[in-house]
Parts: sequence; structure tokens; C-alpha cells
Amino acid sequence: MEKKYELTDETIKVGRKTLHRIRALRDFGDVKKGDLGGFIENEDNLSHEGNCWVGDYARVHGQAQIFGDAMVNGNAKVSGDAKVFNKAWVFGNAKIFDEALVFEEAKVFGRANVYHKAWLRGKTAIFGRTEIFALMSGNNIICDSDQVPRNTEESGNNTV
Repeated sequence: MEKKYELTDETIKVGRKTLHRIRALRDFGDVKKGDLGGFIENEDNLSHEGNCWVGDYARVHGQAQIFGDAMVNGNAKVSGDAKVFNKAWVFGNAKIFDEALVFEEAKVFGRANVYHKAWLRGKTAIFGRTEIFALMSGNNIICDSDQVPRNTEESGNNTV
């Protein structure tokens, strides 16, 4: 497997962890060779396969993983054991943490928090000041809701 990025010497501290800015080593997807990306703790956080990328000032650390064609941009943070994959997109000031999964074509942005053992899948879009720790699938749109609590399962076409 050919590496698609490298860790640079530019670092930031998150608690006791050191995260490294990444640089693309080749063209893939919308990323061009030499493009600087966001910050990751180590190469386990971002796959060298697919078109996945961590851009801008986004941060990924802990056991979190980004793979497939997923994108994490802006000031988004992904940590803990969270996974973002397929064609999911996390951006803005969104936070994905604990054991949350964001996948298929789900989008999380604004100041949304997705955590605990939440699953976001399908074409679900979560944004605004929303907290999700539930299973969401289908074509849901959740905006500026306080919380979608545990043991909630939304599927189909809902707007909240």
C-alpha cells in the first residue's frame, strides 16, 4: 500500500497528546500532493486507503479512525473510539467521540456533538447545537435540538 500522507513536524498539544499536521504525498480525491491537512495523533487515525482526509484545523486522536472516503474538516474533533467512514462528512465545530459511528453519507456539522454509542448513517444530517447519542438512519435532519437521547431510534424521513 502506497502512503498518501506523512506526519509533519508541525504539532499541537491536546491534553497530554501530541498531534501532527499531515501533508499529502500524492493526489487523491480533491487532495493534491503537498496539500497540508489537519492534525492526527498517529497513522492509525487516518487510513492510507480510499479518499478519506482530515483537513483544515480538524483533529483526530485516541483510537478514533477515519477511513473509506470520509472527510473531517474545519475545526471538527474526532476522538475516543469513534469512527467516521464510507462517505461521511464531519466539519465546522462538530465533535464525534466515545464509541460513536458516523457512516454512509451522514453529515455532522455546526456545533453538533455525537457521542456514547451513537450511530449516524444514511443521509442523516445533524447540525446546530445538537447532541446525539442515539441510532439515526435514513434521511433525518436534526437541527438545533437539545438532545436525541439514548435508546432513541430514528429511521426514515424525519426533520426535527
